[in-house]
Amino acid sequence: MRKRILAAILAAMMLLSLAGCGKEQEPEPPAVEPEPVVEPEPEPEPEPEPCVPAGTNPLTGLPMEPEYENLRPVAVMLNNLKAAQPQLGVSLADIIYEIPAEGGITRMVGVYQSLEGVGMLGSIRSTRAYYLEVALGHDALLVHAGGSPEAYRDIPAWGVDNMDGVNGGSDARIFWRDPERRKTMNSEHTMVTTGEKIQEYLDEGHFRTEHQEGYAYVQAFAEDGTPANGVPAEHVTLEFSSYKTGTFDYDPETGKYLVGQYGAEYIDGNTGEQVGVTNLLVLETSISNISGDTAGRISVKLTGTGQGTYFCGGKCVPIQWSKGSRDNQFRYSLEDGTALTLGQGNSYVCIVSPKRSTLTYE
Repeated sequence: MRKRILAAILAAMMLLSLAGCGKEQEPEPPAVEPEPVVEPEPEPEPEPEPCVPAGTNPLTGLPMEPEYENLRPVAVMLNNLKAAQPQLGVSLADIIYEIPAEGGITRMVGVYQSLEGVGMLGSIRSTRAYYLEVALGHDALLVHAGGSPEAYRDIPAWGVDNMDGVNGGSDARIFWRDPERRKTMNSEHTMVTTGEKIQEYLDEGHFRTEHQEGYAYVQAFAEDGTPANGVPAEHVTLEFSSYKTGTFDYDPETGKYLVGQYGAEYIDGNTGEQVGVTNLLVLETSISNISGDTAGRISVKLTGTGQGTYFCGGKCVPIQWSKGSRDNQFRYSLEDGTALTLGQGNSYVCIVSPKRSTLTYE
């Protein structure tokens, strides 16, 4: 009996052992490394389109805000004696006119279509009758400090709207003597104003500030004004007189002629930078002494026609100029009569007598 019980126990143990051996143990799955999360690179923001004003500056052909297009420009008389350097604000003029005055000196008229951001202007000096004709040709408002007897006679006779820092009455409040310039200069070289002061005065309604209906500028502009078939002219020298010589050296990087005078760079005292211009025009005319003028003042013929030379892009061509009356604009044409197209940008206009001045270039 015991033997049977023992046998049964052994048999049961064998069955359990076989059952355990028959069951395979499943291997644990390998650990899976989580894939790194890749953040998407942010798309670069598109660069904003440059804001190009919808209007055009009639003096330069460059874009400007439309509200400025029909404004009467402001013409500022600038002292150009060597002792009065540096001038202030001249680099922002749309057109610079340089014309001889008495004694071989020159004075300048800076013409500004807009006074916004112009800053200080000066030093301001007296005007002459032929500078009045420059202003009238642009229907401009003239800023000056005094004038010759001839100019004071012609201002009311010709209807020149002007702001005078010497005999202007209430106009004089927009002018002052710059204390910094007075430290190193004689008083006559220190009278200044600012574009902001002039604009404040004009906003008071003293003058008509827009061109009359139907007024239009005749000058055309192109992005590149380099004259076709022009001859090389990268270095220009204009000897106005034994006192004043101007130089204009073409800079291909900027596309401008860099201006020099009195043997140095022509610097704008507001910026400390050399003045550069896109277009250079040298106009020839007759200049004569005014009979009986004890100060040696001169007369400059600005109406009629004459010869000249146009420089742009390092080249030049001969041109003709015309101005029908003192109120008319200058018109420029090529030798075949085709209207001259200037390069978009500022201009420097030198008016000389070929008998008194010498122009060379290479």
